[in-house]
Amino acid sequence: MKEVTPYKSESAALESLDNGGRFYNVLTQANDGEITSAELSKVAGAFSSKQDMNLYLEMSLADLENKAAILSSLSIELRDTYQRYAPHCLTVSSAMRFNDFGSTAVINGTPKYIDSKSTFSGFIMVPIMTGNVTTFSMIPIMDQYDVYELSTEDSSDTFLLAHARSENKLTETETRFGGYLRELQKDEAGSEHQIYLELKYYTPMLKT
Repeated sequence: MKEVTPYKSESAALESLDNGGRFYNVLTQANDGEITSAELSKVAGAFSSKQDMNLYLEMSLADLENKAAILSSLSIELRDTYQRYAPHCLTVSSAMRFNDFGSTAVINGTPKYIDSKSTFSGFIMVPIMTGNVTTFSMIPIMDQYDVYELSTEDSSDTFLLAHARSENKLTETETRFGGYLRELQKDEAGSEHQIYLELKYYTPMLKT
């Protein structure tokens, strides 16, 4: 999971995003007033995923009062891509009722690690290749991810987060998370579908 530091001003955003791309992007010029996919991918560290690039863009612009000014500087191609893959900005409560699996979303809250399989059960479908044939196997989500409950002070609702397994757990502080909305199945029979966020980016929410 990669940390995203939001831009504090429009000028800082333009300076960073209108960067000319990488050395092999010979047709892309820095500071020409147009932000291209090559330039955004350089900053986002996303080489091929349009959803990753737009998720990063959404989170990097989240603190700007006039985000539209930056979006208007996107190239026609990148603007079309943003409109197609723009992340959903959700609350914990609204995310619980969402079912647009495979799309990206940004959600704020405080994560709490679920440390016991006895208090939580959920399964995910994992693809398995056998020769040229792909099949799917259902495994407990905790076998592949660290799982967290995301909550906010103004609601009793919680929402599930899945993060790559690590000895370093997420801190229980207010954070903005971005990632992919995935389907969780509550039992091996496939009943009681639920949704969770597979984490890709985060931004600590420092209170002033």
